[in-house]
Amino acid sequence: MRPNPAEIVRTLVAGRLPGLVHLAHRPGPHHARHVTDPDGRVLLLVPVASHLAAALQPVAGGSDVAVVLDVLDLPPAAGAPGLGRAWVSGWAAELHGDEARHAAVDFAAVEPTGDLLDLGTRFRLFRFEVVEVRWERAGAVHRVDPVEYAEAEPDPVHPVEARLLADLAERDGARVTEYLRRQLGLTEQTPDGPPRVVRIDRYGLVVALGRPGARRRIRLAFPDPLADADELGWLLPTLRRPAEAHPPY
Repeated sequence: MRPNPAEIVRTLVAGRLPGLVHLAHRPGPHHARHVTDPDGRVLLLVPVASHLAAALQPVAGGSDVAVVLDVLDLPPAAGAPGLGRAWVSGWAAELHGDEARHAAVDFAAVEPTGDLLDLGTRFRLFRFEVVEVRWERAGAVHRVDPVEYAEAEPDPVHPVEARLLADLAERDGARVTEYLRRQLGLTEQTPDGPPRVVRIDRYGLVVALGRPGARRRIRLAFPDPLADADELGWLLPTLRRPAEAHPPY
C-alpha cells in the first residue's frame, strides 16, 4: 500500500507546510497561515491590517471570493524525494460568531497559536469548501475528486517525519541498516554504501539505494498502515517478512 493522490493532497494542505493564496483578478500571491479542518475545509488566519485581508473582501453585492491555496512539499532531508505540489480552490468567506469560534478550535488543533485569542480585533478567520483539487508531481498534473479529498485523512507521520528520519539515522542506524539489508536481500558489503531511509509515511518506508543523490528508490510496506507516529518505534524491529520492491510513489 501507499498514499493515494487524495491522501497526499490532504497531507500537504493540512497546515504543517507554508502556503500561498492566489485570488482571482487580484494582486498576489499572498503568504497565508492555513490549516484544514476535519472535513478538509481550508481555514485562513489573516491579520486585519494586511493586503490579503483586503483582497479577501468580496466586491459589492458578493459574499465570498474565489481563492486557490498552493502548497509545495518540503522534503525532510537532503536527497529525499518530494511529494509534489497541491492546489485546492474554492470560495472563501469570513467567519463570524459561533462559526468563527468553532473554526478557531479546529485551527488550534493543528496550530495552537495565541493569535487565535485576537480574533475579531487583530485577526480574522476565513474558510472555504474545497471544490477543485489538483496534485502536481514530476511535471504532471492530476485532478483529484473533491469527495475523495474530503474523505481522505492527512498522514499522521508527516508532521514528525524529519525527526523520525534523524532518530533512525542517529540512534538506530546500525539496526535500521541491518533491517533494510535483510528486507532487500543485500549483502553486508555493497560498493555504493548502505541503503538509506529517505522518507516515511503511514504505509511504509522509501529507501534509497546507491550513493547520495542516486535516483534508485524502492518502497518497503508496513504490514498495516500506522495509526500514529508512535507506532513506528515498536513496528520497525518486529518486521520480519520479505518485502516487495515497488516504485516509491
